[in-house]
Formats: sequence, structure tokens, C-alpha cells
Amino acid sequence: MDARDFIKIGMSAERLLVVPPDRTVGHFVPDMPMVYATPMMILEMEMASGDAIREALQPGWVTVGTEVDIRHLAAALVGATVRTTARVIAVERRVIRFEVEAFEGARKLGEGRHARALINVANFNRRLGAT
Repeated sequence: MDARDFIKIGMSAERLLVVPPDRTVGHFVPDMPMVYATPMMILEMEMASGDAIREALQPGWVTVGTEVDIRHLAAALVGATVRTTARVIAVERRVIRFEVEAFEGARKLGEGRHARALINVANFNRRLGAT
């Protein structure tokens, strides 16, 4: 399957998250501030990227994250509403590339690039010996 046949540049999605305590760096690392953790921001960026193209995928096919190049620019406290966006910027045979950003209101919290690979779930599981 060739992603260029059905994924188009400009496809996009956004997600909203009210930062809970269990998504803060202080939740994971003692004595650290209770602010939105970088890995959790990246998770939302990856999820938004998947959301942007999910409906275009054929049954049995998904995408998995393969690259992240993210800058965390500003902190967000517990209770902050974070809006994460993803937009397709390039499509290769099996790789889809995204521009991703995160905001609290107009303030940019993070930005960067993300790539996802197109896989057939059954073949992937068979190759890994998973069920």
C-alpha cells in the first residue's frame, strides 16, 4: 500500500487536554514541578497526528510513530487547557510527516516535526510473533 494514494498534504487534526496531575513531570520525578511533562506533550502530538489521517486508512492498517523532533518552549500548570495540532506536510510511500504544535491559549508550548509509518497490523503482529 502506498500512502501517497490516500494521504494528502494539509490533512490535520487537533486535540484538547486539560492537564491532569498524572501528566506532569512532578508525577513521574519526585521533587520536580507539577507542570505538563514533555513526554506527555509529545504523546498528544503523536495522537493528533494519528487522528489527522485515521479516517483515510483502510481497515487493517494503522500508523506507528517513528520520529520526533520536538521543542518544549513553555510550561503549563495542572488544569491548563492545552490544544495540540498536527498537519501533514509530506507523504512518502510508507511514511507520513507532520508539523505539530501545542498551545495554551495563544501561548505556544511546543513545536516540531513527527513522522509515522504505515503498517498492516496483521503482518506486523505476525512478524513480531504477537497475537
